[in-house]
Amino acid sequence: MTDVKPDVTSDMTPTTPTPEELDHLILILRRKMGNWLEWAEACQTLQKAGYTDQTIFEGTGFEAIQQNQIMVAVQVYKSMVAIGVKPETAAHFQGRASDVLYEFRTLSPAERAAAADFAFERKMDQDEARELGKAVKDFSRISQPPSEFSSHPGDIMAYFAWRAAKQKTDLQARTILIAKALKYVQSTPARKQIEALLLNFAQTPEKLAPRLPVYRLDSDEELPTVIPVIGLMPLTKADFQAPPLYDCEEPFGLVRFSGNGAYIAVPGYSVIRNCSDPIAFLMEANQLPTRLPGSSEQVLIVVDRANRDWKSDTYFVVANAEDQLELNWFEAPPETQILGRVILLLRPKKVLDESYTKELMQFEE
Repeated sequence: MTDVKPDVTSDMTPTTPTPEELDHLILILRRKMGNWLEWAEACQTLQKAGYTDQTIFEGTGFEAIQQNQIMVAVQVYKSMVAIGVKPETAAHFQGRASDVLYEFRTLSPAERAAAADFAFERKMDQDEARELGKAVKDFSRISQPPSEFSSHPGDIMAYFAWRAAKQKTDLQARTILIAKALKYVQSTPARKQIEALLLNFAQTPEKLAPRLPVYRLDSDEELPTVIPVIGLMPLTKADFQAPPLYDCEEPFGLVRFSGNGAYIAVPGYSVIRNCSDPIAFLMEANQLPTRLPGSSEQVLIVVDRANRDWKSDTYFVVANAEDQLELNWFEAPPETQILGRVILLLRPKKVLDESYTKELMQFEE
């Protein structure tokens, strides 16, 4: 069936509404005239005219949380129909289920459209829609998603159930998750992956990679400052003139000296102070074994060369066959030599952090 982009309620005119028009909007809300899309537009207009959510509640009975839900949901609705959804999906959400659309607020317009079609097809309630919205968002952050699972919302839901099932040793819990995966799965390759897990209950649960120990420089006080130290008095004029001029390279204040080496000042985190032999190197974030949220940037990797004992819950620096350094983690003690343990990854100070998660009730702009 061809996707359509149905008309939605028209945007409010930029002219200031008259007191009579505002009173009429209050009446619409009090009597629940029209559909929730019109209620959302009415709430937006009233708030722009200076009405507080409490004032609207007192005049209409719409609680603040309801006002926020429908005003966010109408933005989700408009963006998804602009992309294109099935006619029956658009018709369904025009009259009901704003709470379901609200759960898709963090998704892109294309993701919202696909999620809405799937939610309508499966007659999802708000709780199931919340799980779907979170799954789609988390799946988009995976740097290398499994090729067997497509980007269809059903496959995404099946993927997370399948992945969780692989971690379970309890037979009943594992069976429930496999059944859940089979309930949502859409593509044939993904179904085969799930069925293979169903047939092999003796399979050892897969261990998930640990999280990278990521820090972000937040305040100006945490930004490093590097200055040369010429020694302990008494000192001579030659000592005073010995340090050469130098520049600090952004974003971490790197100070270079002759050769390939350099010095860098880092905040005095306890995890660094407790190192026996810390060293650091720079790396592009998109080269990390685990994708970091936000745009690509350069990160600083701090490693303790004295800590070479294997543990399953951390990352290590090793050398590959070409003697090139790599970051990796190992489920069992590796055959290759461990050169040091990764202590932390430091991200540069950023005025606006792209990985910032909006509060639950924050309006979308």
